[in-house]
Amino acid sequence: MLKLTGISQITLRVNDLRRSEEFYTKIIGFKLHHRLGINMTYLEAGGDMLVLVRAETPSPEEARDIRVDHFGLRLETDEEVDAAAVYLKNQNVHILTPPAKRRDGRAFFILDPDGNLVEIYSSTGEVFPTDDTNPDMPSSRRRGRKPKSEAQPQPATPTVPKRRRSRK
Repeated sequence: MLKLTGISQITLRVNDLRRSEEFYTKIIGFKLHHRLGINMTYLEAGGDMLVLVRAETPSPEEARDIRVDHFGLRLETDEEVDAAAVYLKNQNVHILTPPAKRRDGRAFFILDPDGNLVEIYSSTGEVFPTDDTNPDMPSSRRRGRKPKSEAQPQPATPTVPKRRRSRK
């Protein structure tokens, strides 16, 4: 069994990005976290992300892309990602891509029994930029960072007394 730390995001391909953004923010209640160019919108609810990606074509079959229409399951370390791939292969799970390095950890993709795409990954740092468009979201809620209440206390920096010059 995998040692999951949470579902970090769900990514959906949408035909009309603005219409979907309005639906999920104004009707459903997500908050805008940030936009990545003109083709991706990150929405946040309770520390989890819904990522909307503009479809390349309106037809779902033609727009199928391994990077969208999936959800990600986060593991603590790169080693756990590699071990998960071995474990899942031994469980006869269809592994689409082998574990590979990505900018902030390792990841691979599998298919569930119904053909849904699932990403298994580790993250070594903050994934989302700090200059987001949602100032209400504390930086401690971003992936890869622990809230201050969980963070280890840092020892105080010792102060070295200044030496006095001797007068001659």
